[in-house]
Order: sequence, then C-alpha cells, then structure tokens
Amino acid sequence: MTRTKSSALLGALLLATTSLAGAPARAADHAGEQLYPLLSYRTGPYAPSGIPQWAGIRDYLTYVNEVQGGVDGIKIFVQECETAYTVERAFECYERYKNGYDGAPVAILMGTSSGFDAAASDKVRTDKLPLVTNAGGREDAVDGSVFPYQFPLLFDYWTESSIVVDYIAKQVGGYDKLKGLKIATLYHDSGYGRDTIEPLATLSKKYGFEDIEIPVPHPGEQQQAQWQQIKQQGVDWVFFRAWGVMAPVGIKTAARVGFPADHIIGDIWTGSEEDVRPAGAAAKGYLAVSVFPSGTDFKVSQILKTNVLDTGKGDLKDQSKFGSVYYNAGVVTAIIYVEALRTGHKQFGNRPLTSAEGQWALEHLDITPQRIEELGATGLLSPLKVTASDHEGSPAAKIVQWDGIAWHPKTDWLSGDRALFHDAIFAKAAAYAKEKSLPARDAAIN
Repeated sequence: MTRTKSSALLGALLLATTSLAGAPARAADHAGEQLYPLLSYRTGPYAPSGIPQWAGIRDYLTYVNEVQGGVDGIKIFVQECETAYTVERAFECYERYKNGYDGAPVAILMGTSSGFDAAASDKVRTDKLPLVTNAGGREDAVDGSVFPYQFPLLFDYWTESSIVVDYIAKQVGGYDKLKGLKIATLYHDSGYGRDTIEPLATLSKKYGFEDIEIPVPHPGEQQQAQWQQIKQQGVDWVFFRAWGVMAPVGIKTAARVGFPADHIIGDIWTGSEEDVRPAGAAAKGYLAVSVFPSGTDFKVSQILKTNVLDTGKGDLKDQSKFGSVYYNAGVVTAIIYVEALRTGHKQFGNRPLTSAEGQWALEHLDITPQRIEELGATGLLSPLKVTASDHEGSPAAKIVQWDGIAWHPKTDWLSGDRALFHDAIFAKAAAYAKEKSLPARDAAIN
C-alpha cells in the first residue's frame, strides 16, 4: 500500500522509542547524556536481520550505562526510530535526531543501511554529522579528503571480492590454478548487490578466471532460472551476494539443481543463521564471509549474559539469537561507538561530544589488539585504526562454514588485496568530488 510522506513521518514518530522510559520525557531531561539515534527496521522483509542487531547494540549500551556507569561517566541515551529499511523513512528519522534530542547532543550516527548511507552523502556533508556504516556503505568514502563525514569502517565489498577469490585460489592449489575457472556472482539487483561487479572484473583480468555476473530481482523469491544457468554453464564456484529471503531461497534452489553448498560463498550479509536455518539440510557445508563471527564463548558475550540478559534487562526476546551473527554484529557496532566516544573524551574531556568532536574522534580511533583483549572481544572484532585520510581502517574478514547447527571458522582474519583496488577507489572519490565541485580538504591536517 502506498503511503504519503506525511503518514510515513507520523509512523516514524509513533514508532520512535526511548531506552530509559516508556513515557515521553520532559524538555531537556537528558542534558548531560550522549544521544544514540538507532535507525532500526523491526518491520518489513529485512526485520529478521535487524532485530538481533538492535538487541546486540542495546544490550551492550545497557551494560555500559548500568554496570560501567556510562562512557567515562557519560550515559548513552538511545532513541529508536523505525525505518522499515526504506530510505525515505530513514531520512525522516535522521531529520528528527540530527540536532540532538531532549538535551542530549548527537556526536556520531551509526548507520544501518547501505542505501541510506549512499543517499545521505550530501546531507551529512551539509549537516557536518559523521555517519558510520560498519561493513557496508560506499567504498569511495574510504577517502576522507573527499568524504569527511562518512566512515565505512571494518570492511568494503571490494576487499570482500579479493578475499573470496583468495580463498578459492587456496582451495584449488594456488592463484595460477584460477585460470580457466568459472566463478559466478549471483547478486541482489541493487546498488549493494552490484557493488562487486567492478572489482571482480579487475580480479578476473589479473588471474584469468571467467567472471559471470547474474542478477536476481528484489526480493529474490524466484531463482530457478539463475541456478539453472549456473549449472548449465559449468560454474565452479558461486559468490552469493543475497539479502533477506533471497539467501535461503538461493541455497535451497542450488541444492535442487545439484550445485554443491560447499562451493557457494555467501557475502557478509548472506552468512547469518537467518540465512541458513530456513534452508535446512541444503545449507550444510555452505560457506560465507564473516566480519561478525558468531558464538557465545567470547568474554564480552558472557559479560552481557551475566549482567544484562540474565537480569532481565536485555532487548533480545528470542534467546536462541544470543551469539548469532547479527546479534554479534550489533555488539561490535556498539563497541566501536563506545570506543569512539572514549577517544573523543581523551581529547575534549568527559562530557557529551558534539558532531565535530565525534568526527575528530572517529578519525583518531585506534582499537588495538590489546584493547580488544581488554574488552573481551578477541576473535570477535578485528583491529581497527582510522585516520583522516583513511576512513575505513584495516578491513578484514574470516571465511566460515555452516555445519547444519553452527558456524565454524575456516580461516583467521583475512585482509584481501586492498592495494589492488586503491587507485580505482580513490579515483572514484576524486570523480565524485569533481562532479559535486567539492572544495579540497587536506585530510592530513584535519
């Protein structure tokens, strides 16, 4: 059903919730706190991917607030706003919270949608509000000299492409054995899905494999023709870049046409429990790229269970999701956010940060292996060092495999061939700057 913009705004306002009270807060009730606008999607076709993430975020922030007393004494005030994973509603939520809320300023906006991240480039530049999109977003935003307010932290789809090809090369006996292989990318026909077309063409040219690109229209409920094409063309490996219902449908369809699950490598958003469990036995052996490893044995997981979930303060209603890929993705997101605030506090003092200070904090964020160990997140989070010129940090991921019950790592953290794409990515950023007539920014001194 088509909604008018005004009715969509009304829905977003009605669905916005606070983290600390059910009743509306009085004016400036949260002065002295730091606002965390959570642009969620608990409704719509992608809700199963979102709900565990918001639980991971909120549970970690609850722990920080109630057990640690806040970030260096500063409480985090969460305001959730429902987007249904639509760009229009995400902008409505953005407009509501971009200047803070109820006395609490916003320093950093943690994005939840690659589509919104790409669409918001001009807006965040005008508003000077730093936007973080973990393991997604536009890859050219790695260039902080062109995109001073966008931070595609942890990972990008170009690096992911090289990790997938690297893993395949190791399975077949080396890069020289890639020549003549057929590698198909079955992708969600959207900006997100098409993002790996260019890097795969580069990799194909370098290593001599045949690059076969096959789109699947949203939402991906029909894939018989695509998998028949894969089978008929004698494809050796499939890089599966799905989202939502497209993932289990694709895995089951692959089994029906006789394509082996252990030769399908899912994208990072195609490698969760929500992607494989609905596929049943067909998913056993399926591989995926993982930036957010699943599991509950991480020290931070046990800290959250003891202090938040077991005390009835958790946001996670379905306890079977605890330690899942998406729950852990939320925990990682919250950790990065909190560590960015700590970085800002060291520079500006222990108080709520402004958006300008949040930008500075992100450009000086350095989460070392030692700090990760202190956080109890070793194995869950890869080291992350951001600079003014490099807004991504050190991208890395693991290859994991589904055994029918749980995910198991097949590799340690892999970095891919980032250098191969450096010039192309920065050229894209330069082209964007030229198209928009953007003034030069000397990232090194900002």
